[in-house]
Amino acid sequence: MNDTPAVFLIDDDQAVRDAVGLLLQTSGLAVETFASAAGFLESGAAQQPGCLVLDVRMPGMSGLDLQKKLREQGCRIPIIFMTGHGDVPMAIRAMKAGAFDFIEKPFQGQTLLARVHEALALDARERRRQGRREEVAARMALLSPREREVLERVAAGQYNKVIAAELGISLSTVEIHRKRVMEKLRAESLSDLIRMLALLNDEG
Repeated sequence: MNDTPAVFLIDDDQAVRDAVGLLLQTSGLAVETFASAAGFLESGAAQQPGCLVLDVRMPGMSGLDLQKKLREQGCRIPIIFMTGHGDVPMAIRAMKAGAFDFIEKPFQGQTLLARVHEALALDARERRRQGRREEVAARMALLSPREREVLERVAAGQYNKVIAAELGISLSTVEIHRKRVMEKLRAESLSDLIRMLALLNDEG
């Protein structure tokens, strides 16, 4: 998979693909163009870093259909819809379904470029966050069932003596488990533990 962020431009109109693609490329952006939403899906490009720029209304699979399909697949790539005046209600539905933005045709090149850069920055942040989430999950998998029980109670603010009483173990055993939890998760403080759990529980 290519790790270079790209703008994936989807439009059934060759003239639009050429004009918008040229605008993006001359601004130093990597661009891949597709004549249909189905063609984009088949390419597997949705898993690559970047953002989507596409028309709401296209023959076959529409922009909204593609957005729905991507969400069903768990793909959260930012989507910028290009719309004609009569398609604004459709674009609003797309926004409510999680689209990054929409711009009305005809639009200024700088307006599109600004949105694209914002979308690429968002995608980069989300991918870093997902990488961090996977890293924490891998560390969490190293914990024993008892260590997980201790972790949950420590993160809930319980004192060691309360944890010992609840789990029916000695205070020194709790302290040992707590130390191992900190080591395995590479946490330096209670705040670190809480942030890690919050990250794992964050679906956003």
